[in-house]
Amino acid sequence: MSGRSFVKMHGLGNDFVVIDAREKAFTPTEDQSRLIADRRFGIGCDQFIIIEKSQNPDANAFMRIKNADGSEVGACGNATRCIASILMDETEQDTVTVETLAGLLHVSKEESGLITANMGPALLNWKDIPLSEERDTLNTGIKLPPLRNPVCVNMGNPHAVFFVEDADAIELEALGPRLEHHPLFPEQANISVASLIGDDHIRLRVFERGVGITSACGSGACAAAVAAARRGLTDKKVQVDLDGGPLFIRWQEDNTVLMTGPVSKVFEGHIAPELL
Repeated sequence: MSGRSFVKMHGLGNDFVVIDAREKAFTPTEDQSRLIADRRFGIGCDQFIIIEKSQNPDANAFMRIKNADGSEVGACGNATRCIASILMDETEQDTVTVETLAGLLHVSKEESGLITANMGPALLNWKDIPLSEERDTLNTGIKLPPLRNPVCVNMGNPHAVFFVEDADAIELEALGPRLEHHPLFPEQANISVASLIGDDHIRLRVFERGVGITSACGSGACAAAVAAARRGLTDKKVQVDLDGGPLFIRWQEDNTVLMTGPVSKVFEGHIAPELL
């Protein structure tokens, strides 16, 4: 059959089209990526993932991440777990290492069947977010009522976390695009609204840069957990409830962040040549 084979996967509804390009290279243009991600004219996904051979001997594979708008990003927590599950099935191992633009991510399978990814260190310096000017990343001061004064964290990509009384009451569809492109964020930012359920429990909604509101955002859940702990609102081990379900996050003493959650394979298929 002509075209390219793919796998459709998701983590808590954050969905991906995955193409394995380790044997046959695949370098889609931004237009091709947007078309494949389009939910009416393509296959449909939040992110388009390409598995490539890694040049790093410590990694099982390299994961390239394209947002629905065709832009390339460095990290995606839910995709990391999905790709790791593919590699685990191939190697018949319960631990693998996935290389990304954000670095090497170590992933393991729990006895429960859930998958834990070490998402690397939480970067907290304003230059590392990055911000366009020096700010205290614990209290950046920007506002777009009713949202104000987010905590900024880089978890392989930039996040701004706003704490609110009720995350579900915020019109994130309207506020997200404006804050994503705020002048303080030269590379744009993922915009989150978080409300506290308890000292180890957070409700979170995320507007992902280049995508929009997604049912789950793994790096966003990590960023929210770090932000809440920095503010003294929660412990360093929390459950984060997203639209698609819960992720379990632990900010470790070495500053790395563990994210645990499920993965799901939906179907396999072939992309028609006219989309490539």
